[in-house]
Amino acid sequence: MREFTLIRARSGAQALQALAAYPDARLMAGGTTLYDLMKLGVERPQHVIDINGVDEFKRVDTAANGELVLGSLARMSDVAADPRLVSDYPALSESLWRAASQQLRNMASLGGNVLQRTRCAYFRGGEPFACNKRVPGSGCAAQDGIDRGHALLGASRHCSATYHGDFAVALVAFDAVLDVLGPNGMRTMPFEALHRLPGDRPDLETTLAPGEIIARIRVPATPLGRASTYHKIRDRESYAFALASAAVALQMDGPVVREARIALGGVATRPWRAREAERALIGQRLNIETALAAGFAAFAGATPGHHNAFRIDLGARTVADALMIASTRA
Repeated sequence: MREFTLIRARSGAQALQALAAYPDARLMAGGTTLYDLMKLGVERPQHVIDINGVDEFKRVDTAANGELVLGSLARMSDVAADPRLVSDYPALSESLWRAASQQLRNMASLGGNVLQRTRCAYFRGGEPFACNKRVPGSGCAAQDGIDRGHALLGASRHCSATYHGDFAVALVAFDAVLDVLGPNGMRTMPFEALHRLPGDRPDLETTLAPGEIIARIRVPATPLGRASTYHKIRDRESYAFALASAAVALQMDGPVVREARIALGGVATRPWRAREAERALIGQRLNIETALAAGFAAFAGATPGHHNAFRIDLGARTVADALMIASTRA
């Protein structure tokens, strides 16, 4: 482990001051991702800013009628168990429960979770594997390598690494927004705009500017929340990342779909909103046939590689199953 200087911030202002003084610094919340990347040599900061003492980022308020307010330093397990989320927004709760292990969920923060970096083996393995995300301009070993777990949607010739998070997928489905604190004050942005497509700069993963910190996540209140689910398919039941996942929310009029939200996880380079699939459902009677049609509509633009084509069918059926689960909660 390389030596680094630990700085403890007690307020958002102190955290911003530390970032301004040490531009190479990395923020530490739960540390469950940062420590891992430091051990792998992906991250090599000389300064680490511990923000766990910033109480203003810990506030959670799910009682208000207009929106859910989730502080970026709130712990995954605490938010997953929130009674309002469990009853009225099960997709949000389930996306947290189905991530990682209980020990990690007890430590990991919401802000850190949505900013986690890819689990691509070439990215995390380092030399001798080429990775534009780790070393810009070095190439992408997945292009001619084993790409079973790589992205079907949003990839470029420079990178096909999958975004592996769960909670972010549900947030995209619910049109969440972020309050971001930076040198110029607080700004609000759609959560869906947080993660970039890789394009020709896979190393630029988010739209956060230097020195900015996610302060809180806000989810607009919606009646679609109750009829929702997060459905995750993986190689083993626990402690594994998704081969395909779907966050789904519905508003029904009897058996007919009036509104639908569908977001995909585990299959794209960022959390992926499937709006064509949503539109295909409106006005339709929901049954396994229409659900499966919507599932395949969600993958209409998929570009398979050498070993991952099977996940198109798997992903479509994951969406269909999620729709049928959500319909039982309408």
